[in-house]
Amino acid sequence: MPLEESTRTVAGLMDWLRDPDMRKWLLPGMGVKRWLLLFIIGMAVLGLGVSYLAREAYVVWTLPDIFYEITLQFLPRWVRATIFITASVGLTGFAIWKVNAAMLAAVRQRHRGNGGDERLVNLVYRHRFSTRGPRVVTIGGGTGMSVLLRGLKDYTTNLTAVVTVADDGGSSGRLRRDLGVIPPGDVRNCIAALADAEPLMTRLFQYRFPEESGESLTGHSFGNLFIVALSEITGSMEEAIHETSRVLAVRGQILPSTMEDVQLVARTTEGRTIRGESRIAQAGVEIHDIQLEPAAPRAYPAAANAIRNADMIVLGPGSLYSSILPNLLVPELRIAFHESTAMKVYVCNVATQPGETPHYSVQDHVNAIEQHVGGTICDFVIANDNLVDQLPEPWHSEPVRMAESGGEGSESARVISADVVDIHNRYRHDSDKLASVILNLYHEQGEAAPRRADVDSVLASI
Repeated sequence: MPLEESTRTVAGLMDWLRDPDMRKWLLPGMGVKRWLLLFIIGMAVLGLGVSYLAREAYVVWTLPDIFYEITLQFLPRWVRATIFITASVGLTGFAIWKVNAAMLAAVRQRHRGNGGDERLVNLVYRHRFSTRGPRVVTIGGGTGMSVLLRGLKDYTTNLTAVVTVADDGGSSGRLRRDLGVIPPGDVRNCIAALADAEPLMTRLFQYRFPEESGESLTGHSFGNLFIVALSEITGSMEEAIHETSRVLAVRGQILPSTMEDVQLVARTTEGRTIRGESRIAQAGVEIHDIQLEPAAPRAYPAAANAIRNADMIVLGPGSLYSSILPNLLVPELRIAFHESTAMKVYVCNVATQPGETPHYSVQDHVNAIEQHVGGTICDFVIANDNLVDQLPEPWHSEPVRMAESGGEGSESARVISADVVDIHNRYRHDSDKLASVILNLYHEQGEAAPRRADVDSVLASI
């Protein structure tokens, strides 16, 4: 039985050594090899000390004959050295493995989505390398941004989400009207996407009270109420967002584009004016342009600084007129965007949006942004190329295609076509696919000299 147990132990150790994940420990930057080397040197010094004592014992004392057999003196010295070194390495490695497994079992996190334990090597790998990732700033709001952030957070924790505060519908709109706070809905979605907390906590944060909850609670999101309540306790919405992010272990930061009470105003192609983000989507008319009231709200300083210091800026995905453009209509953010030497990428939606972008092509989306912001805005445009003939009729939507339906288009933005759609919901992007395309683009093109826009023309237009 002891022989069988030993065989199983050796087999388990060999499987551990052959595990592909174990090679991650040897990657540069993991911060493990130097300490392992120091441990080996320490053991070698210890062995040297023991050998001196053993030699002294042989010289001073007369040991029983059995020690001749135990110390394998009937073998050449180089054979004895090889045997003892191999045994030492094996026993030491096995001991380290078992000690780590016992001590760190209590702190291993639950793997997201799978319900299993996440391996220690993957936790260390993500911690060591995600903190060294590029400084990525995403600009937008709504579900599209949360989908993007959910994928990016596995590559870098240097994430900043700049979100719109023009929402005036649903739970956010009610809280905005009743309490005079900035709408927390888009902030809540980003926090849930970037949170490292237990899945149950994230689900709780996104929970929406049903109709039977009573008139005062119906339709409200628990996360919205949590953030607003915390703003009363801490004294400001900024501090509430910070503390909520800390409680839910958010990777990155979420910043509002402005702390002022702004309203989105749209002008239709027929010359009609529509006020309020929720009314614009419901109107179902073709939009010519949008603006903010007041026209020049002050930007949230941290958001402008993040844009200026970014390595990469990603616009979208999300509602073109109600999520992406409202951020860039804040003058200071628009200036910071043009001043930034970061790589700029626009992620075009995979499907048209009823009431905002009916029949829009990829180029129509780009043209609309350039019309509002001025000049070429991005270095790259990511467009989905995994298309189907049509989407389900109830969606009142269609795939966004490459073909232009009007305008000359952007002259310098390069279109990157890739499969980035969620095949289970073709109205949305796939988080992992999109993040992979964006980070690959950054690493492939990151050495190129960044393009800088003509800031003077931007300043003149404000």
